[in-house]
Formats: sequence, structure tokens, C-alpha cells
Amino acid sequence: MLERAAAVFPDRIAVIHGAQRVTYADFYRRCRQLASALAAHGIGKNDTVAAVLANTPAMLEAHYGVPMAGGVLNAINTRLDAASIAYMLEHGGAKILITDREFSPAVSEALKQLKHPPLVIDYDDPEFPQTGARLGEDYETFIAEGDPEFSWMMPADEWDAISLNYTSGTTGNPKGVVYHHRGAALMGYSNILAGNMGRHPVLLWTLPMFHCNGWCFPWTLSVNAGTHVCLRWVRAGAIYQAIAEHGVTHLCGAPIVMSTLLDAGPD
Repeated sequence: MLERAAAVFPDRIAVIHGAQRVTYADFYRRCRQLASALAAHGIGKNDTVAAVLANTPAMLEAHYGVPMAGGVLNAINTRLDAASIAYMLEHGGAKILITDREFSPAVSEALKQLKHPPLVIDYDDPEFPQTGARLGEDYETFIAEGDPEFSWMMPADEWDAISLNYTSGTTGNPKGVVYHHRGAALMGYSNILAGNMGRHPVLLWTLPMFHCNGWCFPWTLSVNAGTHVCLRWVRAGAIYQAIAEHGVTHLCGAPIVMSTLLDAGPD
């Protein structure tokens, strides 16, 4: 889906984040670089790459780059405490962790609880700089090591795993739920039908991408070459501004998100 979007609509904007504008050609290139860098560090079929990231370009790139390397993406809830994060990293067998400096306090404590911590890659958001401690290698440096012409492969079997998610753990430890390529693709196509998405929709990321892989919308938008508008924090003012500025056509979220918009004052 992404390969086709980059070939047919190379100059169309794929990702908006603050002042950043990333075309489909560049988005595809960066995802291939990430996949190449992951592969160079030993990531292959069924290897887990965890992500503790906000709704940023790096999270979108992880949704493509990890599967391109044959790996399985484990997008972890950024609101969890250190013990929960440590459990998921251990249980999921993460070999690499991509994390945002905003979440360094909890992540650093989680890493201390692991016997064999993963390689850590720090994403430093250039649009919304964070002050958390650096825990590993810089994300941009890591990506720069990758080959933009990396020859990624489709999964050998459509039932191969693409992602690993976890339940809330209300009846004990969180349970791992594996998504496969077939299911993710079908969900991606279904989103277009259920959401009445025409060509080139503009999706505002009010839904956390760590929640069920953002209902598979990170993959959906490549089908019809839509635009991802990243939103680091759910705030009424920022949402209304993004809708007006970018011509947002779709957004997702829990009812509380809609209540936040309805209850917002005139300012």
C-alpha cells in the first residue's frame, strides 16, 4: 500500500507534524531506512520491536518499517507505569525499543527491571522538544544508517504476525494479542468503507496509535494516499486549530474526546 502510494502520489503530503511536511516519497524512503537499520541490528521474522511513542512521525514509520524488516511491532501504552512496561517488554521479547524522551522516567525504571534490556533508540521530537533523559542511540542517527533502497519483502504467509498488543490486564497480567498481516489489511480496507473515506482523506490523530495500532489507520491511509496529521497531545484548542488549518476530514477517539470538543470554551 505504501509502495504504491509513493509511486503514484510521490509529492503528496503523507505526514504533517507541526511545521514538518513529509511527502509519500520521503515517507516511504524513511520507512525503508528504518527497516534496513533494524535488519542490520538483527531484526528479522517474528522479532519484536517495541515502541513507547506519542502520535508522532516516528510512530507512523515504526508501523511500516518494523514489518518491512519482518518484525512484529509492540506499541506500548505511554500512560503505563514502569512495572507494566517492563512486563510487556519482557513478555513480548522486545529486542529493540524506540522511545520518546517524554516517557524517559517510566521507561528508564522499566529497563532497570529487565535482566536483558533491549537496544534503546531515543526519538527526539524536533517540533515539540522534551527534556527527559536520553536512554540510548538517537533515532535520526539510527535511521541514517539504513539503506533508502532497502529490498523489503512481503510476508511469506498472510497469517504472519505484524503486531503485538496487550490487554489492560484487569484480571491479572496483561494478555498479548497478536495481529496478523491479513487481519490488518482487511481492517485497513474496512476502515475506508466504514469511514466513508474518499481519495486523499486527512486524518487527525486524536486516537492513540498505541491503542490497537490506531485501529489500523496507520496502514489505512496509504490505500487512498491520505494525510496523517500528528497530534502529540489531545487538547481542544489544538484539535480545532488542526481541523481549520489542514482541512481535516476524519478523526477517531473515545467519547471523552468528543466531549472535550463539545465542552471547550470559545477561546
